[in-house]
Amino acid sequence: MFKKIIALVFVLLISVSCKEDTQTTNGYIIEGSIDSSVDNRKIKIIKFENNNEIIIDSATIQSGKATLKGQVDSPNLYHVAIEGVYGNMPLVLENKKISINFDKNNLLKSTIEGSKENDLLKMYFDDSEMLKTKNAHYGKQLMTARENKDTLKMNEIKSEFNKVSDEITSKHIELVKNNTDLVTSAAILGNIFIAKGISKTEAKNIFDTFSQEVISSEIGKIINENLAKVTTDVGNIAPNFTAPNPEGKLVSLNDIKGKVTIIDFWAAWCRPCRRENPNVVKVYKKYHEKGLEIIGVSLDGSPKQNDAKEAWIQAIEKDNLTWHQVSNLSFFNDPVAKLYNIQSIPSTFILDSKGVIVAKNLRGQALEAKIAELLN
Repeated sequence: MFKKIIALVFVLLISVSCKEDTQTTNGYIIEGSIDSSVDNRKIKIIKFENNNEIIIDSATIQSGKATLKGQVDSPNLYHVAIEGVYGNMPLVLENKKISINFDKNNLLKSTIEGSKENDLLKMYFDDSEMLKTKNAHYGKQLMTARENKDTLKMNEIKSEFNKVSDEITSKHIELVKNNTDLVTSAAILGNIFIAKGISKTEAKNIFDTFSQEVISSEIGKIINENLAKVTTDVGNIAPNFTAPNPEGKLVSLNDIKGKVTIIDFWAAWCRPCRRENPNVVKVYKKYHEKGLEIIGVSLDGSPKQNDAKEAWIQAIEKDNLTWHQVSNLSFFNDPVAKLYNIQSIPSTFILDSKGVIVAKNLRGQALEAKIAELLN
């Protein structure tokens, strides 16, 4: 309905580690207080693993008080539950002393003192709940507008919600930038990146400002691995590749990039590709001298082809494709296709002079308009 809202569960915060500060003890001490009407009920620290609930620690509330003591190998995301009280309260458990004033009606409204990690976590979850509420509110408005076939109102509602979502994402990015020594910041950054609220380049720049303890923590390692993975979303650098041309000579993307480059995934057997080829030829002839380069990546090699290479070469000649052409003749198992996560063809990627992907899957007039925008 709308763009993906902020994740409510810290998937990346499972099994994390971060530096110990001056308040670190040999273990954790949680001093909890709550209305005495919940005396004699159990309070539990819970960890969720593979949808299973694991009780890490528990105590019985007496005179509105409960103390839990123990030790964890490293800071981690847990939840606190109290029998008969609504909600599971998220908690970054670390080997230090913290105080919690539990709300007897809703644990999510509880307050924690003595932990910057949990201060930031609470702020993030509060914003997420607010955005979730707004999503439901705008969703009802959108449904009404759709029933009335009011396209203008539908676009207005979507725009309003996306504005709110973008503002919250920007707020969280600033919080992360201002708390580079907290594991919670790393987890938030990871969530924003997964939700595509930040480009890979910007996420990497922020990640590099984290303290060494956070970078070397488990969550830091996970995020670093995610940032190292090749992504072909708009805004990211197009990954380089090398493949043989019809003569068997290896050609690399980095060797042929121009002021603007089109990576065109196609095949001789693909009818939509062949129908689009005349338009690509027209764009190439019009803009090649201004700096346009194209590299075609053929996914020929279908089991139905008797001679995939010959079919590929004949299609190049028949369609007058005079730009660079490469193929491993491996159908959708082509390593370049896998690198770019190609699920169907035709598929195109448009790169600027720096190799950044600026658009994807444009055809016809939309393709020419984008190239004109970049080169005129």
